[in-house]
Amino acid sequence: MKILVISDTHRDTETTERVIEHWTGVDAVIHCGDSELATSYFESKSVRIVRGNCDFDEGFPEEVIVELRNEKILVVHGHRHNVKTTLMPLNYRAQEVQATLVCFGHSHLLGAELQSGILFVNPGSLHKPRGRKEKSYAIVEKVEHSWHVNFYSSEHVILESVCF
Repeated sequence: MKILVISDTHRDTETTERVIEHWTGVDAVIHCGDSELATSYFESKSVRIVRGNCDFDEGFPEEVIVELRNEKILVVHGHRHNVKTTLMPLNYRAQEVQATLVCFGHSHLLGAELQSGILFVNPGSLHKPRGRKEKSYAIVEKVEHSWHVNFYSSEHVILESVCF
């Protein structure tokens, strides 16, 4: 299973489309909110997307649960779960829905960590990164019993890799 995870693109359709087009072989494309676009923009695209605090189109859901190859993926933006200070509320929500992977954004800081057997991934931002200069996204792979997360720059150069 291979998933492209992007977030916080803030109307940068050029970079967003370039990244999505680069990864044609993924099983799913997930956008963790703050696209600042209308839902109609995504109608012809196979992107699972949620509403962020900067998204004013109420057609986006607050959360999405994706079931893919025996994994349950919770997708949220994170602003309603206080992700800038702690993952605890998001961890509780993940446990409630029995998620094995949680994709979120909001902080514009890339990172991944495993808590209570649940993988939490923030791909950073494809528009205004924080904590580093490169715009970023993530490729999350489940290989047998291991999670592999590669963070890439918008130019598709690996920034960081982690395995759990």
